[in-house]
Amino acid sequence: MADKRDYYEVLDVERSATEKDLKNAFRRLARRYHPDRSEEPDAEEKFKEIQEAYAVLSDSDKRAHYDRFGHDSPAGNPFGGFSGGGFNINLEDLLGGDFFSGFFGGGRGR
Repeated sequence: MADKRDYYEVLDVERSATEKDLKNAFRRLARRYHPDRSEEPDAEEKFKEIQEAYAVLSDSDKRAHYDRFGHDSPAGNPFGGFSGGGFNINLEDLLGGDFFSGFFGGGRGR
């Protein structure tokens, strides 16, 4: 991904999307492109792109910065890249435990 797509385009939402809109879009797309579920050859890359977009747009400070500067931040990369730095998304909480039970035979133990 040499040129990053607009995060709103990635999640297929308007720039005025609410927190609920973002979460619903993330859930829908994460289910569709989850590498363990999708048969599309580029599912893993799309899934990572979706996670990155959601991580930025669901954080009010990061979203405000992104809305102002886009991917071209004047002070380096305030999003911490996408090595997982700076955020942690619990997919089970977002997608529901039932989503993973089909893959792993009944959810994870706690």
